[in-house]
Amino acid sequence: MSAVYALYPDGDSAQRAVNALRATGLSGDAITILSGEPIEDQEFFEAGKATWMWYIASAGGVVGLVFATWLTTMTERAWPLNTGNMPIVSWWPNLIIMFELTMLFGILAAVLTLLVTARIPGRMPALYDPAIMDGKILVGVVNPRDPMTIERALAAPGAEIKRSSN
Repeated sequence: MSAVYALYPDGDSAQRAVNALRATGLSGDAITILSGEPIEDQEFFEAGKATWMWYIASAGGVVGLVFATWLTTMTERAWPLNTGNMPIVSWWPNLIIMFELTMLFGILAAVLTLLVTARIPGRMPALYDPAIMDGKILVGVVNPRDPMTIERALAAPGAEIKRSSN
């Protein structure tokens, strides 16, 4: 893997570099941007923000609710306790179990989605520089077709252009 990247001191210069890379014809998916903290006032912060986590967590909650409803009603019907003119399936006590399992399945679905989408049990990102934790912003391209064009697009006052090859 080869890469060309630059480290920028602030979000404005990093945004100019991203715009210059897009002007060379690169798509947003080909550009890697890493920062030690969120930079919400820049356009590149919005890239890749859409996620399916809410839908997956909600689906997990619905599965938990259906499972809890089935579990409580089937348990009460399998061992019916005749309590004198009261229904065998009692919904008020069942609501506690239904709520807890809805939350459990929703939370588990959200955590699993986070682990899969963030590739947490995986490897380090293709591009990384320790200066990111010192407040720098990394903007780069992995396996560029024309490294010289990428270097020219990344050139800006205060930028530290670097090459990486593994």
